[in-house]
Amino acid sequence: MGGSSWGVGGSPLPLSCPGAAICMRGCLLRPRAPQEGVIFHDVAVLTEKLFPVVEAMQKHFSAGSGTYYGDSIFFLSVAMHQIMPKEISQIIQLDLDLKHKTNIRELFEEFDNFPPGAVIGIAREMQPVYRHTFWQFRRENPQTRVGDPPPDGLPGFNSGVMLLNLEAMRQSALYRRLLEPATLQQLTEKYRFQGHLGDQDFFTVVGMEYPELFHVLDCTWNRQLCTWWRDHGYSEVFDAYFRCEGHVRIYHGNCNTPIPED
Repeated sequence: MGGSSWGVGGSPLPLSCPGAAICMRGCLLRPRAPQEGVIFHDVAVLTEKLFPVVEAMQKHFSAGSGTYYGDSIFFLSVAMHQIMPKEISQIIQLDLDLKHKTNIRELFEEFDNFPPGAVIGIAREMQPVYRHTFWQFRRENPQTRVGDPPPDGLPGFNSGVMLLNLEAMRQSALYRRLLEPATLQQLTEKYRFQGHLGDQDFFTVVGMEYPELFHVLDCTWNRQLCTWWRDHGYSEVFDAYFRCEGHVRIYHGNCNTPIPED
């Protein structure tokens, strides 16, 4: 379906997709059987479906109602396996501030590299944002790798590019348990965590405790460009997080950062 489009509120946007994909609001969906056409989803309807599932986690991973990440839609990926039709088995969810430098089919092929037990493919966060957010846990556990830069540290995740194996999410008893309010409460208390970045925070905290649920994408699949934290107290360690070697396949102009021209 090269040259297909997706949109919200009747405003389509151009986006190239593999032949077996459906394009919709920032997501590429791979059904079990090839389909043609464009599917539009009403954001209000999705939010209504999401709210009962993500209500408990909003207090942990958003700065409150009325804030940018306070809306349920920013937790769409967390519960996508529950609100999408069963015939949809895999989804790639993408931010809008991306520039693709390779065929998106190659990203779909990353699903084949998921290790047993993994349900989500996601790249590391490339700023020391979680070094900052986990400050209390790091102070109480000075030998921890939580919040440290790669390759040996655990810098957290960035949700700009995500591969969601919906079938694996549905089948994983561990993942289902992590959506329960009591389990989530225990996890956030353990890591002294209060976030504000929606689903990205959820996956980051879960990844600290259960890394086996994740297939870590190479940084070239989500080459983040934002340098905000370099100028806000972390200049000495910033490059250890920001470094990314190899041919960039997707640029991510997060925090309104200009993306390099061809």
